[in-house]
Amino acid sequence: MSVARKIACGTIAIAASAATLPASAATPQTASGHADILVQSSTSWNGKPYEHYPTTAPELTVLKLTIPPNSALPWHVHPVPNAGYVLQGQLTIQDKASGKEKTFHTGEAFTESVEDAHRGVSGDQETVLILVYSGTKGQKTSVPLKGEQTEY
Repeated sequence: MSVARKIACGTIAIAASAATLPASAATPQTASGHADILVQSSTSWNGKPYEHYPTTAPELTVLKLTIPPNSALPWHVHPVPNAGYVLQGQLTIQDKASGKEKTFHTGEAFTESVEDAHRGVSGDQETVLILVYSGTKGQKTSVPLKGEQTEY
């Protein structure tokens, strides 16, 4: 078989193979996603307004926090705006000064307070949260009250 004929046969074989590739190997179609706003607020869960963001370069932190059943986290404050989402279980947030509390269940999002002492309390099953903090490089996301353990 001549070289030209071998090249022609190879080209035909490659073209035939390309024609049988699954559609998923093709360039994907451009489409917009669907977004559901889970929480959007200028105040924390207890109604306190957020005052400002840090003035230096921001650093976002995303945590997955697991709390054992029937447990209370230590009293603490957050120095930066943050929000959470309950993946599993329930979380009751308690405000130390006012005694006010609010419970969030699986699938619910919440905003947390800045510089207000509070804690989270789980229910009868393990609670799993996704927490998002808007801080700055090197800044702590949670600060325990004097004499308390760290939140995480």
